[in-house]
Amino acid sequence: MKILLILSGLAAAACAAVAAALTASPWWWAAAVPLVLILVTAVHDVRQRRHSILRNYPVLGHLRFALEALRPEIQQYFIERNFDGRPFDRDTRNIVYQRAKGTDAEEPFGTERDLYQPGSQYLAPSMAPRPVRTDPPRVRVGGPDCEQPYDMALLNVSAMSFGSLSANAILALNTGARLGGFAHDTGEGGLSDYHLRPGGDLVWEIGTGYFGCRTDDGGFDEREFARKAAHPHVKAVSLKISQGAKPGIGGVLPGAKVNAEIAKVRGVPQGRTIISPPYHRVYSTPRELVRFLGRMRELSGGKPVGFKLCVGSRREFLAVCRAMREEGVTPDFIVVDGAEGGTGAAPLEFADMVGLPLDEGLMAVHNALVGSGLRDRIRIGAAGKVATGSDLVRRLLQGADYTNAARSMMLATGCIQAQRCHTNTCPVGVATQDPRRARALDVGDKAQRVHRYQEATVKSALQIIAAMGVDSPAELHPHMLLQRVDPHTVRSYAELHEWLTPGQLLVSAPRSWAADWEAADPDRFAL
Repeated sequence: MKILLILSGLAAAACAAVAAALTASPWWWAAAVPLVLILVTAVHDVRQRRHSILRNYPVLGHLRFALEALRPEIQQYFIERNFDGRPFDRDTRNIVYQRAKGTDAEEPFGTERDLYQPGSQYLAPSMAPRPVRTDPPRVRVGGPDCEQPYDMALLNVSAMSFGSLSANAILALNTGARLGGFAHDTGEGGLSDYHLRPGGDLVWEIGTGYFGCRTDDGGFDEREFARKAAHPHVKAVSLKISQGAKPGIGGVLPGAKVNAEIAKVRGVPQGRTIISPPYHRVYSTPRELVRFLGRMRELSGGKPVGFKLCVGSRREFLAVCRAMREEGVTPDFIVVDGAEGGTGAAPLEFADMVGLPLDEGLMAVHNALVGSGLRDRIRIGAAGKVATGSDLVRRLLQGADYTNAARSMMLATGCIQAQRCHTNTCPVGVATQDPRRARALDVGDKAQRVHRYQEATVKSALQIIAAMGVDSPAELHPHMLLQRVDPHTVRSYAELHEWLTPGQLLVSAPRSWAADWEAADPDRFAL
C-alpha cells in the first residue's frame, strides 16, 4: 500500500508538472509524456492482481514478457546449431528450401553430425553402384477387391485440412501435386473446392467428425459419401483412426470459426460449435472396422480404401489382422503415422508421450501383415518427419511402400517453422484463415516450389538406392540400414529387429509374438 501511495503521488505530481511545463514551453512535451506513461504503467502494475512479477517489479517486469515472446526467434536464429533444432533442424529446413527453389542442396566440408553417437543410423553403400533410374517408380495401390487401383508416388502430401491451412496453401499444394503427378491427402476437414479446383489427385480422408459426409446428428452419411467419392479427382479414400501427434483425442471447432465457407465444406451448421469425438461411431470392434472398410470400398465404386493410425498396441493391430482373415476383407492400404508427426495443435502430453514413433510403429505393422499372410494384399504408407531422400529410403527399408509428408510440404510452400499454427497468426499465410495474412502466399509460385521439392527429394532417394547397389525400392533389405548401438558397435536392422516370414504367425508364432497373437481378439479392442 505504501508503494502504491508513493507511485500515485508521483503520477499526480508528474501530471501537474507536465501541465505547468506545457504552459511555459511546448518543447517539454517530448520529455514529460514518457515520464507520465511510465508512472501510470507503474501504478497499474502495482494495482493489478494477475501477474505477481509486475506487482513486485513494476515496469521492469514487462521485460520478462518481451523476452519470453522473442525467445523462439532468438533460439532459432541465433542459438540453434545446424543439426540440433526441433522439430526440424536448420540443415533439414535448408534442404527443403533449396530443393523447392530449384537450387543445389549441397554443403561443403563434410558432415557436422557426430557419427559415433549411439543411435546414429547409416545407409550401406555398395562397391558396385547401379545406374540411377530416370523414371520414378510408382506403387500400385489396390488389392483383389479393388476395381480402380491407383499408382502412388514414393512421396506424397500428407493429411492437412482446409481450415487448418489457408485456402491459398491448399491450392498451392494441390496444384503442385497435379504438376508432379503425386497424391494429396485432404485431411479430415472435408473435401473443399480448394482441393478440387486445381485438378490434382486426392486421397479423401474421413475422420471421426465425418466432415463432408455427415448426417445432421453427426453420423456417417452413406449417400453423401458415395456422391463425393465418385468425383474423378478422388483416387482413394482413407479412414482416419488416429493421428501421430495426438492419438486418442478428438477436437472442438468453436462456433465463431464456423463461417459459411467452413460450414459448407464440413457439412455442419454455420455458427455452431462442432465436436469431433475421439472415437468412431461406425465401428467398435476390429471386425466391425474391417466390414466398414469393405462397405466404404463398395460405396466409392471400387476405389482403393485404407485407414491411418498411430500404433499403440501391437496386440490390437493383430486383432485387426485376425478380423481381416476371418472376414475375407482387407484394406488396400494402411498409413502408419509416427508419434513424431505434426499437427496444428495438440496437448503437449499427447505430442510427447502418447503413441509409438514411426520406426517401431511401421515395423510392427509391416511384420504383423507379413506374419499373418496379408502383406501382399496391402500397401503401407509411412508418415512422420519425412523430409529428405534419406528419410524416404529409411522408411522403405523399415517396411513402407511409399511415404507421405506434411510439414516438409508446408516448408516448401514458405513455412518458416514459426510454430504459430494454432494462433491464426501464421506470418507467411500457410496455417491461417486470416485473409490479410493468407494473401501473402502466392499460389503460382508456391505450387512450383512444392512440385520441385517433391521431384528433387524422390530423385535424391533414387540416387541413394542406386548407390546401395539395387535398381528399385523392392530390392531394399533391412541389412542395408545400420545403427550404432554403442561407441564401438554397429548392427544392421536385420540383426537388431525380428522380421517375420510370410504366414509365420499362422503356423508357429515366434516366442516374442506368441502371447500377442494368441490374445488378439477380432471382436474386441484390448491393449
